[in-house]
Amino acid sequence: MSAQRNEQARQAIIAAAFRLCASTGFASTTIEAIASEAGVGKTTIYRWWPSKAAILIEGLESARDSSAAFPDTGDITADLLTQTTNVMALFATDFGLVWRGLIASAQSDQIAAEGVPRILRTSIDQCVARLAKAQGAGQLRADLDLELAVELIYGPIYHTWLLRTRPVPPDFMHTVLTTLMPALTAPTNEA
Repeated sequence: MSAQRNEQARQAIIAAAFRLCASTGFASTTIEAIASEAGVGKTTIYRWWPSKAAILIEGLESARDSSAAFPDTGDITADLLTQTTNVMALFATDFGLVWRGLIASAQSDQIAAEGVPRILRTSIDQCVARLAKAQGAGQLRADLDLELAVELIYGPIYHTWLLRTRPVPPDFMHTVLTTLMPALTAPTNEA
């Protein structure tokens, strides 16, 4: 990617790619359509990104960073509920449509296959850091595998959202966390 990108054109290209992917799907989104929608030439896009997946990955990273940050109130259950609820709300937007398309395309598109785990790794690392802090404060079991805990917490979101197995009620993550947290929390000392 060129260091001399025009920021206004960059934003227009990312926004156009998001609009098109959200409305027509990943497979139907083309560089030609993105260029037309953004009011730039295809050569401008190809000078900055190797593919539509690369454009969408850059946009997803930026949108995720501003929408799915991890709170730290000192109460791990409340923080997980806030963060997972925010993730589910983000998945209900155009972000979710683009993310779903990229996850599907990662099965056959090399750039998506490299970008999806990178996006996930950032989110996983943030969650692990918050869980480690709660573990250090005695809120979570000392022997808890934090990477496994992340999978247990977010697995239900991805399962229901990606596979569309059932409607997801507004209190979905409250129910998930109420069920899961006893297995993750440190036992209380009873006399």
